[in-house]
Order: sequence, then C-alpha cells, then structure tokens
Amino acid sequence: MPIWHAQAVTTYRQIFAIGEFRALFVATSTSVAGKTMEMLAVSSIVYAYTGSPLLAAIAYLGGFLPQAVGALTLLSLADRLPPRAAMVTWRVVHAGVVALLAVGVLPVWGMLALLLTVGLGDAVVGAIGATIVVDVVPEGSYVLGRSVLNVSGGAMQILGYAVGGALLALVSPAGALWTAALIGLATAAIVQFGLKWRPPRAVGRASVGATWQGNKALFGDPAIRRMLLAQWLPNGLIVGAEAMFVPYAGEAAGALFAGAAAGMLVGDVVIGRWTSPSLRSRLALPLYALLAVPYLAFVVRPGPVLATALVVVASFGYAGTLAIQERFVATVPDRLLGQGMGLAGSGMMSAQAVCAAIVGATAELSAPGIAMTAAGVASLAVSVALLARPWPAMPVPRASREATEATEAAPLG
Repeated sequence: MPIWHAQAVTTYRQIFAIGEFRALFVATSTSVAGKTMEMLAVSSIVYAYTGSPLLAAIAYLGGFLPQAVGALTLLSLADRLPPRAAMVTWRVVHAGVVALLAVGVLPVWGMLALLLTVGLGDAVVGAIGATIVVDVVPEGSYVLGRSVLNVSGGAMQILGYAVGGALLALVSPAGALWTAALIGLATAAIVQFGLKWRPPRAVGRASVGATWQGNKALFGDPAIRRMLLAQWLPNGLIVGAEAMFVPYAGEAAGALFAGAAAGMLVGDVVIGRWTSPSLRSRLALPLYALLAVPYLAFVVRPGPVLATALVVVASFGYAGTLAIQERFVATVPDRLLGQGMGLAGSGMMSAQAVCAAIVGATAELSAPGIAMTAAGVASLAVSVALLARPWPAMPVPRASREATEATEAAPLG
C-alpha cells in the first residue's frame, strides 16, 4: 500500500527536502535526456544507412509505437511487480539494448524490431514510474510533484537534443548511444539507492486476461472513463496542431516550438505551485478552453510573431491536465493505480500520434492554418463535452480511507 507522509507540502523547498523525491527527480530527468539522445542517434543511423525519411521517423518514434499494444496486453504487470526492482532491472536491460545498438552489428530491420520490442517494456515501466510519484510525495502534494517533474522533463528533453546533436556532429551517432547507455546505468543506480523497496500493489498472476479485466474495470467506471478521455483527446488534438508548425511557419517554426514549450512550463509552475485542489478543479475547463481557443485565429494566417504569442498563451492551458490527473489518482482503486497511470500515459501518446495524422491529412486537403483551426475547434468541443458536466464528489483521501478500513477491521474490546 502507499506510504503516505503526515502532511502535504506546498513549496519546492519542502518537496525537495524529501530524499526519495530528490532521487526520483534526478533519475527521471537524466532518463529523459538519455532517451532523447538515443532517439536522435538511432534516427540518424537509420537515415544514414537507408536515406529514407519514413524509416528515420519510425526509428525516432519506434519506441512509442508499441505503447498502445503494451497498454492492451502487459499493463497488469505494473501493479504486480515490486516498483524499485522493476525500474532498476529495466533500466539496466534498456542500457544493454542501447549499447548493442551502439556496437552497430544489427541491420536496420533488426534495430527497428528491437526498438519496437523494447517499447512494450517501456509501457509497463513508464506506468510504474508515473505511479511511484504517488507513493513518494505526501498525500495532497501529487500535483506539485508532478508539475516539477513535467518542468524538469521538458528542460532535460531540450538538453538531450542539444547534447545529442553536439555528439552527432563532433563524435558520431555511436558516441551518442554509448553516452545514453551510461546515463541509463546511472539512473538505475540512482533508483536502487535512492528509493525504498515497496511491495507490489496487487497480487495474482499478470496476464493478458488480467490486463483486459483491469482495463474493463477502469473503462466501466463513468468518471474514470471521462478522465481518461480528457487526458487523451483535447491535448492530442492540440499536439496535432503543433505538428503543423513546420508546414505553417517554415524557418520560423522553431519559434513556435519554443513558445509551446515555454507556455507549457510556465503553466505547470503556476498551476502546480500556486493553486489549491479546489481551485484547480474549477480551472480545469477554462484551462482546456485556453489550450484550444488561440488556435482558432490561425484560420487568418497570423504572422510569426503573433503566431508565437498565440501558441505561448495556448500552451499555458496544458496545465489543465494536472487537475484531471489529480482527480484520477484519487479515484482509481489502489490495486489498479499502476495500470490506470499506464493506460492514461500510453493512450495519451497514441492519441497524439493519431491526431497528428488526422490534422496532417486535413492540411493536405486544405491548408496548415485551416487544419490547425479545425484541431482547435475539435479540442474545444471535446473539452466542453467531457468537462462541462459536474464531477462526482472527490473520493475520501487514500490515507484517511486506509485508516478507516484498518479501524473497522480491528477487533472490538
């Protein structure tokens, strides 16, 4: 069961005073940087061998493609493995895979097949990593901890691109891969020595059937189903609009991408640090609307400066996801929390890929600005449909619920 701290924390100083959170922060940050370098290097190698932009794109996103498959087949493992052991073991295995890629003995098809296979494991361990945040931070502090990790992840992704690009230019793709492998081993050590041992959340044998049963239970709850869709669709449609930055702005696309990252980071800081749970709940729909509405202006093709400003404002709205995630963590049964977090994350990435394809196809038939506006309209409509209705009352906090259950179970007299 979760190990809860006695009192929620509200400041960055307080949350970084928790030793386990510091270890999780460093491990997560370095892992993001290493993964970014790995994707960049593998894509470069595949393109150098084949000259195919399609295969290069598959190599770049290959580890993400199996996420949906993993969500449908393997996620029951997320609640049935000891978290620390699973995270450490998989990081060592993944580092070995990256080292094998660096050696250069595999043909291109072998590299792609290996990446797709590894992606299945990444789906499970990603779910475990997302869930461990709930155990590490005090109850009531999940949003603060999640927002800190979001900000760090965005910053380290930028750093990973910068360092990976420098290694590609100055050394070789193999050098970038060896660096990523060493980073993977370092993160395994940080997790091993920085996190406590915890038992699995659920008992029983993991299987495809258990995964299907867990997914059925999650989707069978109307509130949880709404929360899953709210994490997948509105954001996925806006990511689809962002996929049009290059066709829309050409050489100025970099400013739009930077603006999107900046707006998202500021939103995570402001909403994660300076709002209460009740205020976040009330702000969820306005923030999701803010995410979509600025994209309606792209139908008139604003210039690069105004377009960047619109993207900055819109991307602040990504912070609405924090409110949904906070309610999601409080609502999902503890025995399914790992699977629920994995389903939310895998579904989010899958939805982004599908929406990017749909928006791209729309742009082929019209124009990038029109497709971006259509994505904004669709995102706004979905947000209203999912979030305008009142939510059920927030569940009893986990710590209080467990204390009550323990009291009721205690013998009388």
